[in-house]
Amino acid sequence: MSGASAQAPRRWRPAPRIANPWLRRGLWVLAVAYVAFAVADMEFDVERFISGIPRGVDMVASMFPPDFSRWRLLVDGLVESLQMAFFATGIGLVLSVPVAVAAATNVAPRWLYALARVYIGLSRTFPEVLIAIFFVKAFGFGAFAGVLTLVVASTGFIGKLLAEEIEAIDPGQVEAMRATGAGPAHVLLFGVAPQVLPRFVGLMIYRLDINLRESTILGIVGAGGIGAVLYNSFARYEYDFSMAILLAIIAVVLVAEWFSGYTRARIT
Repeated sequence: MSGASAQAPRRWRPAPRIANPWLRRGLWVLAVAYVAFAVADMEFDVERFISGIPRGVDMVASMFPPDFSRWRLLVDGLVESLQMAFFATGIGLVLSVPVAVAAATNVAPRWLYALARVYIGLSRTFPEVLIAIFFVKAFGFGAFAGVLTLVVASTGFIGKLLAEEIEAIDPGQVEAMRATGAGPAHVLLFGVAPQVLPRFVGLMIYRLDINLRESTILGIVGAGGIGAVLYNSFARYEYDFSMAILLAIIAVVLVAEWFSGYTRARIT
């Protein structure tokens, strides 16, 4: 065998994303330095962490067995959370349709598109908890602030995704209707709506699932629902009742997840 044929075959390797080796090594150094700085800036206290483990174990131990004796209070909180989720989803669906139409470049004028996109951007910038704090301060404690929070979040969420779906429709059907003299309302109703209706139904179910989960959290900041009951139970060190509330929330979320998956499977 010749010397060339005796050499081991070279193994193929993909080209690096950053061709310059000095730049590549420099970025690795910066990444390691940032991680080290972030860990140091967090002021992670090992002694505090170790001393908190026994307290955490005691808290978990005190959660068992769960206390369902105040089941009426538990049921009232869950019912309020469900009402918030369904009511907010219904209002959000109605309001999100004009928002989505206004935010689609192929059916809305430029000035209206800009306004709709600003609203969608603002509504999606802040998490639901921060929006709930604002509404609680403005309208007081209770489910009303929670419903307003979920409505704002729903319109921003559905409006953005539905607008993208409208922008991706087949323009031929819309142009054909316009060529026959159909007005904007008829174009939207018979040219746009049939093409985006399946997606709209899917978004409705998906947002209802999200609102069911969020409605159990907003009560922590005073926006009603089962979250308020959970917060009060933790504040009073009633950990056994807290576990009962958590189990009820888990059950509701699992049922909502099953319903969401079942419904999406039936419409697709």
